[in-house]
Amino acid sequence: MTQGAGQDPVERTATLRDFRVPPYARVPVQGTPAEPPAAPADPTLHLGTRPAVYPEPVTFPEPPARPEPPVRPEPVAYAEPPARPEPAAYPEPASYPEPTPRPEPAAYRETAAPAAHAAAGHTVAPVAAVPQAAPASPVVTAHAAAPHPGSGYPADFPDGYTPTERDLPVIQRGDTLQVPVTPAAAPAPAPTGDGPGPLFVVGDVHGYLDELVAALRAQGLVDENGGWAAGNARLWFLGDFTDRGPDGIGVIDLVMRLSAEAAAAGGYCKALMGNHELLLIGAKRFGDTPVNSGAGTATFQAAWLLNGGQKHDMDRLQDVHLQWMSRLDAVVSEDDHLLLHSDTTAYLEYGETIEDVNETVHEIIRRNDADEVWDLFRKFTKRFAFRDEGGPQAVQELLGTYGGSRIVHGHSPIPYLLGQVGTEDGEEDSRPAVEGPHVYADGLAIAMDGGVTMAGKLLVVQLPLAD
Repeated sequence: MTQGAGQDPVERTATLRDFRVPPYARVPVQGTPAEPPAAPADPTLHLGTRPAVYPEPVTFPEPPARPEPPVRPEPVAYAEPPARPEPAAYPEPASYPEPTPRPEPAAYRETAAPAAHAAAGHTVAPVAAVPQAAPASPVVTAHAAAPHPGSGYPADFPDGYTPTERDLPVIQRGDTLQVPVTPAAAPAPAPTGDGPGPLFVVGDVHGYLDELVAALRAQGLVDENGGWAAGNARLWFLGDFTDRGPDGIGVIDLVMRLSAEAAAAGGYCKALMGNHELLLIGAKRFGDTPVNSGAGTATFQAAWLLNGGQKHDMDRLQDVHLQWMSRLDAVVSEDDHLLLHSDTTAYLEYGETIEDVNETVHEIIRRNDADEVWDLFRKFTKRFAFRDEGGPQAVQELLGTYGGSRIVHGHSPIPYLLGQVGTEDGEEDSRPAVEGPHVYADGLAIAMDGGVTMAGKLLVVQLPLAD
């Protein structure tokens, strides 16, 4: 039996037959063993029907070979009529031993009843006394101490990564990203059949992550969360991701992520080596090691700081960023456009084909010689080769060697090419008037550095340019 809530402890009699039919339920029938009848509706019928005058109960003959039944106890639930005498006692059967006294409920433990029943070959589940206060289950306690799945993780960022303090959403583990309602981005570029998607180029970013995301959204290249949204479109960054701006490493992280997302969508996002990538690699690898600058002794560390190096970028720079930058190409040809970072003819010193130039640059970085890397950085820092009178001829020399009909470059800010003056504080009266790329050198060169570091504009445009 199971003790229910609020009931007294279960009382058990330690007999050898727990399920014997009570004697008062046995109504013998002549010639057959007695079977327990159904519960009678009339309490006077538990021993058979009596005459109205209530004579002494008739003693039924015992069946053959049946032992005398035990003493019939008085029914607990039904009171006998006052005039009815007590029936004669029946002797206890010889085969049944006298039951042992039942221990008090409070002292009854798991070892009491099983010990008695085990001797007779019966298996009886022990019944324990009701405890005063059941201790909490260890399983329940551990479950209660575990954090709720919705509690998320602490607000700490992953090791080695510091998010931008600007508006780009940063997704933490277990958090639910809430995106503010902003104007809808431009529709994603429509795929052009089964061939490659539309071609876009991005000018110098220099750590201005928010401006970059806004410009990419305006072209429909990323969604409101900064994820790739342009399908099979092709996107080229022209270099210079860090220095001067607030979040150079955040820019590199974004470009690396978009590269994977674009490839999964059938497009691609790639980048070129800029002079500031070479400067950051040198500052990390060589630090204050003296190099031969051609004009005295210099160090990468000093040059990096003079050119807008940011301590928070250096603190967050990891091996994965260095490896990614070290593998960037210096020159590439796309849709009859020759893409490179610097407006200089120094590329001609490193090979007669695009493949040769890229392999030479990669080999110099792999050799890890401070003087060689410094010389490469110094040559990629040259500028304005296409601006003056001999500009068209310099462009033709590069196009004649590497192919293409136009050069697209960054590096030299458009306000400088136009002779305008910009300031770092972004005052309106000195803000450079940059609305788009600058086409010059008889239409053979397209400048893409909109001067974002001098309150200009970060440019993201589709090629070919509309006439």
